[in-house]
Amino acid sequence: MTVTSEQRFGEFVAVRRHAGQEYVAELVLDRPKAMNAVSTDMARSIAAACEALGADPGVRVTVLTSSHERAFCVGADLKERNSFTDAELVRQRPTARAAYTGVLELPMPTIAAVHGFALGGGFELALACDVIVADATAVVGLPEVSVGVIPGGGGTQLLPRRVGAARAAELVFTARRVEAAEARELGLVDKLVEAGRDREEALALGARMAANSPVGLRAAKKALRLGHGLDLRAGLEVEDAAWRSVAFSGDRAEGVAAFNEKRSPRWPGE
Repeated sequence: MTVTSEQRFGEFVAVRRHAGQEYVAELVLDRPKAMNAVSTDMARSIAAACEALGADPGVRVTVLTSSHERAFCVGADLKERNSFTDAELVRQRPTARAAYTGVLELPMPTIAAVHGFALGGGFELALACDVIVADATAVVGLPEVSVGVIPGGGGTQLLPRRVGAARAAELVFTARRVEAAEARELGLVDKLVEAGRDREEALALGARMAANSPVGLRAAKKALRLGHGLDLRAGLEVEDAAWRSVAFSGDRAEGVAAFNEKRSPRWPGE
């Protein structure tokens, strides 16, 4: 797949676009010497990249990938953390949080392409995405209690939303690592593919999503996210508000016209 453009955010994060997939952005974790352990600088770069992506109307889908052959991301940089004083750790916390919320709050659909280790904060970055594609080498888990902390990148909230409270409690309290086949069985990942194909499959899935209305995609994601956990009546109100936000859009008019004219839509994106 030919890279047509790359924008760097600091030393450890890149956003790439590819030929034939102009509406799909690839957000690359690129700190291979540390297996993408999230340092303060890397966290700051993830947040900056997400801010730029969220403001780009040309991005319909974002795919989160890794440049490391054997890991998606091994979580927080514990070597850096070990050097912190208590005061430094407190000061660093908002920077760390901004990286995870940056991915979580991206307004377009997001897909994580996971291979190898996705542990702690690494798995939390994947959990912040809408869909997780994993290959057969994937090993996921939230082992934070084994080093005296808890998942702090959204894991205690995102995991039970995926797999239920009891299953999430078992996984968090045991700190165990889960290999690919079991991860798919438990719902920790959504799609399991052959070793080495996670990125390719995730980008292809992103391209299929990106063929649809950008206005519709963002509104649908908003309805899904805001409605989750609400009672049915409240959830339907969230859906109705999202519907009203797109019902009179240019995308809706184009979509209906294209359907009736039996042609592919040319989305105005507004």
